[in-house]
Amino acid sequence: MTSSKQRGYGNRKRLMESLFRDVFPFICLLTVLGWLFSRSLDNLGYNWQWYQVPPFIYSWTSEGFSPGPLLFGLGITLKISAISLVFAFFIGLVTAFLRLSNSPVARFIARGYLETIRNTPLLIQIFFIYFVLGPVLGLERFPSAILALSLFEGAYASEIFRSGILSVDEGQLEAAKSLGLSKYHAYRFIILPQAIRTILPPLTSQAISLIKDSALVSTIAIYDLTMQAQALISETFLTFEIWFTVAILYLVITISLSLFVAFLERRLKLF
Repeated sequence: MTSSKQRGYGNRKRLMESLFRDVFPFICLLTVLGWLFSRSLDNLGYNWQWYQVPPFIYSWTSEGFSPGPLLFGLGITLKISAISLVFAFFIGLVTAFLRLSNSPVARFIARGYLETIRNTPLLIQIFFIYFVLGPVLGLERFPSAILALSLFEGAYASEIFRSGILSVDEGQLEAAKSLGLSKYHAYRFIILPQAIRTILPPLTSQAISLIKDSALVSTIAIYDLTMQAQALISETFLTFEIWFTVAILYLVITISLSLFVAFLERRLKLF
């Protein structure tokens, strides 16, 4: 009982130290930024109309809760991001295995894909897939956007997967082979479970980048969060209010994802 109490006290102490070390500077930074922001608002002389923003997010009608255009656009953004994230990680993992393959053809294909994707802007890739490949393959706006985001983010995810796999000692794979495991089972049960602890933080950063990059799909008239904001601004001229609201919505998504991954990291450390 005494050791359990000591461990509990130690955990609480580390938690308080972590909060003081991480949260307190963040609060100070927000305070300074808030002060600078308030000073700039006084000099700007802008007529703020925040009271008009809530109906653009949600409203209550006689039928109950009704999502506004920004919330509807947020749903589209989350849908595109979630589907693209799954495909991006799959493409990244396959490309990483091709890079590590003994086949020169496989390595050449993977290298050509990486260099092409990483050295061209995402916006150009979206236009190329939608306007050039779309009519040929019969792709509409939504699948074109998902394909472009998946290919773009998958190229960066592949390097994350490859570095994580290479970080595992080669003796692990040799030991798996000595136990009679196939290469597939060795990677599935031994290599990748160890690599995931290393690649989880950079994969989180890549997922956050994907969510932010998804704003570019508005260029092909997909009414995601960014496109809905542009439409509302053209109607209401509430430029600052709407863009700040959109920024907060993106911030809520990315912070929530970061907290979820931090929880997973803590869970993985227990095993």
